Amino acid sequence: MQRVGTKIRSLKANVSREDAIRFFTSGIGGLTAAFWKGRARSLAELYLPYRIYQVRMRNRGREEATFYAIDAVEGTLDLFEFPQLPDELVTLETRNALPCRTVPERSRELLMNKVRRVVFSRGFIRLKNLELEATAIPGEVYVPYWVCFRGGDQIAKLAILDAVRRKPEGAKVRHLVEEWLKASSFVDSSSESGSAKGFGRRNL
Repeated sequence: MQRVGTKIRSLKANVSREDAIRFFTSGIGGLTAAFWKGRARSLAELYLPYRIYQVRMRNRGREEATFYAIDAVEGTLDLFEFPQLPDELVTLETRNALPCRTVPERSRELLMNKVRRVVFSRGFIRLKNLELEATAIPGEVYVPYWVCFRGGDQIAKLAILDAVRRKPEGAKVRHLVEEWLKASSFVDSSSESGSAKGFGRRNL
């Protein structure tokens, strides 16, 4: 059965498909990955949901406000930090969007813990009677990623690029994507490795 697309609001990607292809296939990094994991065979866009909060920090009589975004899947990924609320959003329909699995209350709790670590890492000596307050911005905003499939269909290995921050992702994001593929109808149940079928990926 054809998987129904989801209408989402997404941050604007800073990495085009052509840029992503060059990243995964060129240079020392691309050649090294091809040697150890197999050549890049196909590429797909993927979107992860995030919740945005305005966090006000009060310390020594001063108040600052920053916008942070935490992933709404497990809340384990690095935070996004924005000086102001993102306004360049794209509305689109896609089958390649992970669902939210964390309730808003849990997202807020995880976000506050992460923000405290960020704040203290930047100058805990100057902090006194720190107060943090988080206000949720309604609705989820999705972040675009590029997913590269290496090797054969039966033993495909994933490499993932953050299409906003232009940085390669590691095991945390890869785990979320692999778990989603296994649980979705994209997975070929006859394959021991759970290869993705119909993921909307395009061959290179």
